[in-house]
Amino acid sequence: MSRILVIDDERSIRNTLREILEYEKYLVDEAPDGEAGLQMIREHKYDVILCDIKMPKMDGIEVLSKIFEIADTPVIMISGHGTIDTAVEAIKKGAYDYIAKPIDLNRLLVALRNALDRSRLVDETRLLRRRIGANYEMIGLSEPMLQIRAMIAKVAPTDARVLITGENGTGKELVARHLHALSNRCNGPFVEVNCAAIPAELIESNLFGHEKGSFTSAIKQHKGDFEQASGGTLFLDEIGDMSLSAQSKVLRALQENKITRVGGEKEIPVDVRVIAATNKNIREEIIGKTFREDLYHRLSVIVIEVPPLHKRIDDIPLLVTQFLSDFSTGMGKPAMEITTEAMSALQQIRWSGNIRELKNVVERLAILCEGSITEEDVKRFAI
Repeated sequence: MSRILVIDDERSIRNTLREILEYEKYLVDEAPDGEAGLQMIREHKYDVILCDIKMPKMDGIEVLSKIFEIADTPVIMISGHGTIDTAVEAIKKGAYDYIAKPIDLNRLLVALRNALDRSRLVDETRLLRRRIGANYEMIGLSEPMLQIRAMIAKVAPTDARVLITGENGTGKELVARHLHALSNRCNGPFVEVNCAAIPAELIESNLFGHEKGSFTSAIKQHKGDFEQASGGTLFLDEIGDMSLSAQSKVLRALQENKITRVGGEKEIPVDVRVIAATNKNIREEIIGKTFREDLYHRLSVIVIEVPPLHKRIDDIPLLVTQFLSDFSTGMGKPAMEITTEAMSALQQIRWSGNIRELKNVVERLAILCEGSITEEDVKRFAI
């Protein structure tokens, strides 16, 4: 149950907000002034804070600044004496939203739900950073990315198989890793197999293992990827490039939850969640007889399509800023700045290689440019 703190010097306002919020099934604490509110924030974790602006001892804007020294919690400012300038100042100082008195109930509840969504997203991001590391952070707040995050949140706790589709360089592996990190199997192994990089004659040995002496170079027994991933997640990347022979064995493994090593006869039970990814149109591959339709239906319980970069250009500034920070840290120098015009120029490029190509270009700019990255630098080194 979400916990809300109300900071307001008017008892009647606090009582009204408590009644409204408790009716909506929130836990509510109250503070009569800013100092008391800050002390409560030090002692408890809140999901959202409602804070009045006009208060004795310490006004709401000052309280707002001090809150962020203690906690990263969404703050909704409330005032009956506010102006547009006050609202703008509050937002600039980090307030999530601003609501004028008399309070519109619907407006308050919508703002509160949105702030709680933001709070949950922050907590989820922290969790994912701990589980999968900064190298696999999913960056972006565009509508397509929010939809993917919502889908991951729904699907991850289940054992449903997922097929991730999208062009090269869009971040299909990131989606797979986030599905694993938010799953009940997060403490188990995450085993990645690039089906396109393994020769057709070796892929069965890689996936299912082999017994000693089963072929010329099999000098000892080898456990395959299915066995190694047992209890966790097996990520079959570029599944569209898998041979028909291997496809039939994968289908059997998914149907029976058992595998047989190459050269062996014993059936070995495996407990694996399979996530697959491809940049191919699998339906066209089925028509062309290069992909089994029955395997497609086994793999595609849930389909997540990762959009190309040109469909999420609003995320480019976030991606560029993060990449510049990472590269600057790696080179041991302060993060480089980039002009508004340069960022706009990057957003206008048609990135055929998607995020992978953008990242390469940003690294090139970070290495070759001196000082701030300009529009001229982008035209010179990126286009």
